[in-house]
Amino acid sequence: MVSTTERCADVAERLAEAERGNAEQIRKSAELILGVIRADALVFTAGAGHSLAAVAETFYRAGGLACVYPVYHPELLPLHGAQHSTKTERRSGLAEEVLAERAPGPDDVLVVFSTSGVNPYPVELAAGARKRGASVIAVSSAASVAKAPKRAATTLIEEASIVLDSHVRPGDASYPPDAPRTAPLSTVINAFLWNLVLAEVVDLGAAQGVDIPLWRSSNVDGGDEANAALLAKYGERVPALR
Repeated sequence: MVSTTERCADVAERLAEAERGNAEQIRKSAELILGVIRADALVFTAGAGHSLAAVAETFYRAGGLACVYPVYHPELLPLHGAQHSTKTERRSGLAEEVLAERAPGPDDVLVVFSTSGVNPYPVELAAGARKRGASVIAVSSAASVAKAPKRAATTLIEEASIVLDSHVRPGDASYPPDAPRTAPLSTVINAFLWNLVLAEVVDLGAAQGVDIPLWRSSNVDGGDEANAALLAKYGERVPALR
C-alpha cells in the first residue's frame, strides 16, 4: 500500500512535470490572452464530458478571468445522461451547430480541454474556430492522443495554435502506479495549467500596465460591488452571466 505522503509526492511531481514541460507554452498562452484583454474581446472555453469541469473552473469564479465565454451544450454533460454524453461528443457536426450560435472571431481565443483530443466535438470546434480567425489553445495529453482511437479527420493537438500538454497517461487513471485503474488526474492538472496561465497573465499585465478583469469572491467585503462592474461590462456578451 502506498502511503498518503508517497501519493501526495507523486501527484506533486505530476504537477511539477506539467509546469516544467509547458513553460514556454504557458507564456505564449498568456500573451494570447493578454491580447484578448487589450482588444476587449473574449476567451472562449470548451470541453465535453468530464473536461467540462475545467470549463467550470474558468468561468465566474473568485480569482478567475471575467472575459470568459463558456461554450456549452447540455447533451455533453454526463449529469444529463452519461452514455448519451459520450455519444454526443462523438457526433460529427455538433461543433458547427454550437459555433453557429456564437463563434470566436479574430480578436478572441478558444481554449479547448480534452485529454484524449480525438473525438469530433473538440476537434471540429478547434478547426471551426481557426477557420473563423481565432487562435486555439488546446489543453490535452500527447500521450493519450497517441493511444486513443481516432474518430475525426485530425486531432485537437493538430488543430491548435498552442498546446498545453497535461502529460496525463492514456486512460487518465494514475493508481496503482504499475497498473493504473483509478485516481484520474486530468481535472487536477487541467485546473493547475489554467491557473498557471492566469498567473502569467497577471504578471504580464502588471509589467505592461494592463488591468486584468478578475472576479472577486462575493463573500468578501467589496466583492459584490467589484463584480457588479464586470457583470455590467460582460453581461450582454456572455449570456451565461445573466
